[in-house]
Amino acid sequence: MTALPIAAVERDTGIPKDTLRVWERRYAFPLPLRDDKGERLYPIEQVEKLRLLRRLLDQGHRPGSIVSAPAEALAALLEPTGHMGGESSNAAIDPLIDLVRMHRNAELRAALQQHAVKLGLQRFVAELVAPLSQAIGEAWLRGDIGVAEEHLFTEQVQNLLRSSINSLGPSARSPRILMTTVPGEEHILGLLMVEATLAPEGVQCISLGAQTPVADIAQAARDGQFDIVAVSFSAAFPARQAFLALEQLRNALPVGISLWAGGAALNGKRKRIDNVRQIDRLDALLDALAEWRQTN
Repeated sequence: MTALPIAAVERDTGIPKDTLRVWERRYAFPLPLRDDKGERLYPIEQVEKLRLLRRLLDQGHRPGSIVSAPAEALAALLEPTGHMGGESSNAAIDPLIDLVRMHRNAELRAALQQHAVKLGLQRFVAELVAPLSQAIGEAWLRGDIGVAEEHLFTEQVQNLLRSSINSLGPSARSPRILMTTVPGEEHILGLLMVEATLAPEGVQCISLGAQTPVADIAQAARDGQFDIVAVSFSAAFPARQAFLALEQLRNALPVGISLWAGGAALNGKRKRIDNVRQIDRLDALLDALAEWRQTN
């Protein structure tokens, strides 16, 4: 039987180790096996249910009402999720997912490049990359693709976006935007999608990469005299931790530096933090940019 250690389950589902242990005591789920050293091992069917639970928690369900429910009931509760992009037909997305599933790297790269040339950078990100990323994430949560396939997709898209952005040359117009993620958030595809949307508008985007401590983000923003700090939170990042990080970052930044935040972890959440621009869709980025330029 395939089983995963608790650290791997945390990475796979985005559910913290402490939460898994609390659920085990409080709800009798998950029920891990034990290895020779007494360490927890989680059967794959329990990991699949944990993926469903994570999605439902992101949609606002409370643990007490769902953790003990069977997987079939959880799947029925799932609601369609929005994404930071436009609509795109399955005719374009499904063949790309098949290439990911079959590890057809060269064909996937060529197909993505063809779509990018056809659509242009901004439309490519909004109409294909955003919904495709959502579809890949949902396929991963269902167990239709594995971590390796998800990484394959991410690497190919990131490489293509970086190349396309670099081909635009340096930008010279305001605002100057500092982009990064907070500790615990290792995914940077969302940041690249933001940069690919803003770079054609002449925006100066500087990335610190992933997992930058809040104090360091604030210091870099001050020292570099940036106008905006933009952070992204993927679906794997707990929403509560995302809002806590945003509150800390907003308090650490000077009043004159705007803070923009987006990503699947925040999408659909009603909670708002004062003086933080939460952006749910990529096209809303252009609205935020136009408002900033008009104001400043």
